[in-house]
Amino acid sequence: MDLVERTGARLLVDQLLIQGVNHVFCVPGESYLGVLDALHDASAAIRLIVNRHESGSVFMADAYARLTGQPGVVFVTRGPGASNAAIGIHNARQDSTPLVVFIGQVGTEHLGREAFQEIDYRQMFGAVAKAVEQVESTERIPEVVARAFQCASSGRPGPALVVLPEDLLGRSTRVPDALCHQPVQAAPSDTQIAALRSLLRQAQRPLLMLGGPGWTGGALDNLRRFVEANDLPVVCGFRFQDRFDNDHPNYIGEAGIGINPKLAQRIRTADLVVAIGLRLGEMTTSGYTLLRAPVPEQALVHVHAGIEELGRVYQAQLMINSGMSQFAARLGAMNPIESDWSEHTRSGRAEYEEWQQRPALYNQSEPALDLWQVMRQLRQAMPRDAIIANGAGNFSIWVHRFFRYGRLGTQIAPTSGCMGYGVPAAIGAKIAAPERTVVCVTGDGDLMMSVQELATAAQHHAGVIFLLLNNSMYGTIRLHQERRFPGRVSGTTLANPDFPLLAKSFGALGLRVNDTAGFAPALNEALTYAREQRRPALIELVCDPDLLTPEATVASLRVAESP
Repeated sequence: MDLVERTGARLLVDQLLIQGVNHVFCVPGESYLGVLDALHDASAAIRLIVNRHESGSVFMADAYARLTGQPGVVFVTRGPGASNAAIGIHNARQDSTPLVVFIGQVGTEHLGREAFQEIDYRQMFGAVAKAVEQVESTERIPEVVARAFQCASSGRPGPALVVLPEDLLGRSTRVPDALCHQPVQAAPSDTQIAALRSLLRQAQRPLLMLGGPGWTGGALDNLRRFVEANDLPVVCGFRFQDRFDNDHPNYIGEAGIGINPKLAQRIRTADLVVAIGLRLGEMTTSGYTLLRAPVPEQALVHVHAGIEELGRVYQAQLMINSGMSQFAARLGAMNPIESDWSEHTRSGRAEYEEWQQRPALYNQSEPALDLWQVMRQLRQAMPRDAIIANGAGNFSIWVHRFFRYGRLGTQIAPTSGCMGYGVPAAIGAKIAAPERTVVCVTGDGDLMMSVQELATAAQHHAGVIFLLLNNSMYGTIRLHQERRFPGRVSGTTLANPDFPLLAKSFGALGLRVNDTAGFAPALNEALTYAREQRRPALIELVCDPDLLTPEATVASLRVAESP
């Protein structure tokens, strides 16, 4: 074979093309200038999205990966760049998102000297990333890149990091290319499927809990057939509500922050929980109280793509290491089970519908801006395939509780609870799916952690609608503060800019809504603007600072905690 001589940078970009990469997110850095130059020649095949902060790069790549099913690809520079990216890498690990993050490094002749911006990334990210590899020679670039993509996408997905010493990118070599990665997943055995059937046959109050990565439309179709054939109730885990149509009569709610108390009780009193794809983490289990650790009172079937996750917290009666498509295919082909759970499912659905009604606290006071009505109007205005993104904060409770997600890939939200995620994730989603409506629901604290990415949205014609719930505080922390130290406000009040004016400075449409009647026309104007101008639009919703959640106000918490 006649091999062409290539620099390490050119060799690296050629491997990206082989791995099927068509988008790269980055903040440019001098430590990988050679790669930027090689990407210039590959611009017809790889679109380079330049961000204003490395966390924005990783969050955008995270959303891109969730929507496409392909590993998101990020380049950050050494030292400060890698440090800025750390929050996104941690989020990808907890959310099991396939990412390949390339980090610039000092030249090999300076390694170990604590040279300019040098960090040992194996130590820095060893406990967070799924894998951290440093390229040791230019000749091994194809091997290391292929391994990173294979690692990121197989089993339980996650972030794989590749460290690139600067001098290796400029050296030339003649080596063959690697092959494209092939994600590998386990599958359930006949014995495990028979055991599942036996447990279901014995159950009087079973329920399914869904979540996690690796789902496809086909896998969810198979799961839905199984659910309908057996009339089973379905619960979605924290921020995985798009794993099952929320309008389906078998959907009974989300196990997450602010869980419906009746749903929590239903999970506690179930005699069989079949958890598919979920890690069964702290948020989904209400602090590990819905299921007791290590041995739940309920019979538990735990299905997960990562074998290391099975038995890690919960010792399930049946543990199945399987990818979602592989497991769902077996469910879809399964004959109906000789049991009748219809009344069990109908009562669960009725409790969900009741939980969707207007919050009782509105009986005590009528805010000028009714967020329950806002979420209902948002739901009515959105097409079924609209993507709703959010970051972290009390504002997200409103959308999680009252919006109904219709299909896979309509909810983009961090189960790690990291602030600043929603804005760049929404932009990444719009870049991945430009034909779809994308709405980011954010808070004033959340927005300001990544507001600079509005410039990225404008530059790359990402017409995202930003719904900003502004109560001039860090609402989640104020909630905890008022519960523990009522009336002693410290460190949670925010002085904010003029948000519509700020949006306009980025080239976006900026609107302000003070009351319920103003929301629908503002939303229509923003949707039209984003569609026709292909630019972002921001709607500031001026919220009552007394209203912390659909169930709690500052005043009610202070009364509850008073002697």
